[in-house]
Amino acid sequence: MTDAAGGPTGSARPDDRTASALRFATELIAWVATPWALTDHSWLLAVLSVVTLIGLPTLLSTPGDKAHVIIAVPGWATVLLVLLQLTAAVISSWLAWPVWAAISVTVLAATTLVTERRRWRWLVTPSIPAAEASTPGRGAE
Repeated sequence: MTDAAGGPTGSARPDDRTASALRFATELIAWVATPWALTDHSWLLAVLSVVTLIGLPTLLSTPGDKAHVIIAVPGWATVLLVLLQLTAAVISSWLAWPVWAAISVTVLAATTLVTERRRWRWLVTPSIPAAEASTPGRGAE
């Protein structure tokens, strides 16, 4: 939300507990619904979808967004990974599940889009990483 002064924090990651919970719920749905929808077509595609949907966000992350970064990517790449998860959840739920479930997933994904706005704005805003700013001779260039 906001810092003690009442405004959004400049370089610190925004507090997004609600957005994180909604995002995680949507990711779980994508991890289940996508292979479910693809199994009738190809078990290999179903397995690859799980590897992709779980593996990419595990390997690729923006410094400052996660505690442990394996491969650092810019913020826009993290935003695209979340959009991939949301899209997979919605499309796969419509292909694999009853209409009432697909509608619920669509509402969840839309809500997640709204709650993710602050985090995404923070992710795509250029800033000097803390490690660079504290390095002598850097930041004053």
